[in-house]
Amino acid sequence: MNSRIRKLTAALLALYLVVFVALNTIQVARKEALDANPFNNRQTIRDFNRLRGPIVTADGVVIAQSVATPEGSEFDYQREYPLAEIFSNVTGYYTYSFGSTQLERMHNDVLMGDTAAQKVASVFGGGDNTGSVVVTLRADLQQVAADALGEREGSVVVMDPATGAILAMVSFPRFNANQVADHDTEAAENVLAFYNSLDSKPLLANAYQERYMPGSAFKVITTGIAFENGVTSLDRDWPDEKEWLPPQTIDPITNYGGSTCGGSMTEVFYRSCNIPFAQMAVELGPERMVAGVRAWGIGEELPIDLPAPAASNFEYSGSEPIDFAQNLPLLAIGGFGQANDTMVPLHMCMVAATVANGGRMMAPYVLDSTVEHNGRILHRTQPSTWKTPISPTTAATISDLMVEVVNRGTGKPMQLNNGVQAAAKTGTAQLNAAGEPQRSHAWIIGFAPAEAPRYAIAVVLKGTNDEISAGTGGRLAGPIAKTILDYLFSTEN
Repeated sequence: MNSRIRKLTAALLALYLVVFVALNTIQVARKEALDANPFNNRQTIRDFNRLRGPIVTADGVVIAQSVATPEGSEFDYQREYPLAEIFSNVTGYYTYSFGSTQLERMHNDVLMGDTAAQKVASVFGGGDNTGSVVVTLRADLQQVAADALGEREGSVVVMDPATGAILAMVSFPRFNANQVADHDTEAAENVLAFYNSLDSKPLLANAYQERYMPGSAFKVITTGIAFENGVTSLDRDWPDEKEWLPPQTIDPITNYGGSTCGGSMTEVFYRSCNIPFAQMAVELGPERMVAGVRAWGIGEELPIDLPAPAASNFEYSGSEPIDFAQNLPLLAIGGFGQANDTMVPLHMCMVAATVANGGRMMAPYVLDSTVEHNGRILHRTQPSTWKTPISPTTAATISDLMVEVVNRGTGKPMQLNNGVQAAAKTGTAQLNAAGEPQRSHAWIIGFAPAEAPRYAIAVVLKGTNDEISAGTGGRLAGPIAKTILDYLFSTEN
């Protein structure tokens, strides 16, 4: 009898161990695989019915939040975006059917209260353990930038040159995250299909995920490389020329509009002559010019704390590297921001910020901090230097040149109120081939106050209509930058 009891006990124990191992395999070892299984939506539904923390701007405005739905609704909460039109490309969206994007995706654990620190806090404190995400962008400035840009296709970026913190980043066209977060799946799907059908790509954050030909705004980079390599100096003079024939071609390079242009280094910079910068690029040669643009981070994805950043381009035609030694005319044209040159708007703001910051290019960021429900800081972004493409001496020299652009040259429309001195460089990128209808991008990049910079800015307008294509960076982008910078300084008083 005792023997039978022992055998039964051993069998039951073995069965218990089998069940224990099986349950642990399912619940622990295979948890991630089961959660990811497309046929298992229980976890998704459970998460979607949990409270989620807010995303908040630097000036305390909520730009993403969860609100309770009416009784009897399919889900307990609806994600809302109070300023969706101007922040959707930063917040992204959080949906049941289409997943999440941007900050909503990157900081999901904090917003849901699933970080290790929040889970520990919930054990001892109980109650709401959601977290919040605080961004460096200001709601008031984002609105001013959006209003100044209007319904012209383009982007605006404003940042702190000393830290890399992005204060405003807006593009047009843009999308409304509320329409995508709608619990009506069919309606949300139709909205996404519509946005995806547009050539202007409103679902992309064009300010950091797209790139455009920079035109003469690129001359800041060429000038920095030339000064660093001793190819030019403030004492150098260029003859007045209407055209110049680079090596290996019979097709001459001309100045903007076919004008005659020349003079001192200061004059050719503020008048934005093309020929001197083409000549600098050729004198530098392929090796030094390519090394120089790489020092500015061109060719690398921008190190912003948002997903899928674009990389600016100088040395590629499509996916193929350019052999500049066999194509010096293309190197020359690249020296003044045409040909294959394409720059991300954020990167151009970083170029201006580098000059303002004594030659140090700071890594850009939009996350100020993540915060527990009780107010304790989980993480705070620490500023870091990404590149140092120019010396403090070269940065000071280029700063002086950019001041002359505002005072005497193409950047006069960016002259600020109340005697605040700005520094700038304009760009009008000509997209059309000779004989074709005029199409151009209008740029301005700069910073202020010139003597002790606090803000750097980049504005680009895409040449999608005759008004923009017939204009220049100074005339069209300059007033936008002025409006934004004047507002910033007015709020400091």
